[in-house]
Amino acid sequence: MQNVIIAGSGGIGSAAGIILGNAPEFKGKLLFFDRFLEVAEDSANLVNQHTPESIQAQAESVDMNAPANLKTIAQDYQLILDCLPGRFAPVLAQIAKDSGCHYINLTEYVKETEDVMKIAEGADTAFVLQAGLAPGFINILAMKLFNTFCSEYNVDKVEDVKMKVGALSEHAEPPYYYAFTWSPIGVATEYIKDAYAVRDYKLVTIPSLSDREEYIIDGERYEDNFTSGGAADLPDALAGRVKNLDYKTLRYVGHYDWVKEQVDDLNASDNLIDALEDRMLNTIPRVENDKVVVYASVTGLDDQGIKRSLAKSYTVYPSVVGGMTLRAIQTTTAGPMCQIALMLLAGGEKGPIFQSQIDPDRFLNGSIVRGIYGAY
Repeated sequence: MQNVIIAGSGGIGSAAGIILGNAPEFKGKLLFFDRFLEVAEDSANLVNQHTPESIQAQAESVDMNAPANLKTIAQDYQLILDCLPGRFAPVLAQIAKDSGCHYINLTEYVKETEDVMKIAEGADTAFVLQAGLAPGFINILAMKLFNTFCSEYNVDKVEDVKMKVGALSEHAEPPYYYAFTWSPIGVATEYIKDAYAVRDYKLVTIPSLSDREEYIIDGERYEDNFTSGGAADLPDALAGRVKNLDYKTLRYVGHYDWVKEQVDDLNASDNLIDALEDRMLNTIPRVENDKVVVYASVTGLDDQGIKRSLAKSYTVYPSVVGGMTLRAIQTTTAGPMCQIALMLLAGGEKGPIFQSQIDPDRFLNGSIVRGIYGAY
């Protein structure tokens, strides 16, 4: 039996349960926990309704501010999927290590990620960090393109690695040309915090919203801009091998002009993240009809000095899993985490693992990733 704990019973946690429970390779038990038992029970009941009868989903009440009972519960499980807010990551990772569980999280939080890395050192189980969409899938895709470029063109360095992701509504109205399909506080945070990039082989910090460009992807016109997160460990993993590397967030054309007007209008003495979130919540609607656009490219010179480029894109819409329609942001975020879960449950991995260290061929050809994103 493959027994898995899903920490957090929100939209991503529930989607993870449905996706993992419907994977042909998974045979086991799922346990949802939340501070409020009824919330965990709702997720467990949803998963039981939309997975095969052989999959058992149960619920427990766990307060992450005093998680003593989780230490006992975790002894009977092989893996913890962390879908909780990032501030709980070190506590949950320590419980995973003490209990002999694998651990996978989604958080972009820098300090908490560093704390989990230290906890994972010397562990007999694996700790996979930032395993969602961005960071997560986009970084593994970029590594696949980088490896292919170097192999096909007989080089070990490239000029540019570009990663872009957009969680978008299918329709958008002026003047903001956007609708919320995921966490408003997450959007506000990535618009305010600095981004990390590589310029001329050096790791640099770049202000968010400081470089808007337009792209045509799958025949559609978008604009991008620097936002925090997304690059994961690739700046370090490819140090000295890529001249320029960055991650940007895709939006419909016109959105970033509107956002810049809002940020410029805010009082600098305010908490800018909270203030921008309030401003956007009072203006921009939430929607369910979403799509996720993913684009990565690698450009450089081949061994004959000829400039070459490799690129790959995906556009993902809502899909039906186990008879339930899941939004694109749910499947594209929870799916990569569940694919890695299958890889860890197969055995052989231990210690801290970042996206650059995951076998991109094994990951991209996995049943869950192929089912959500399509073939590479």
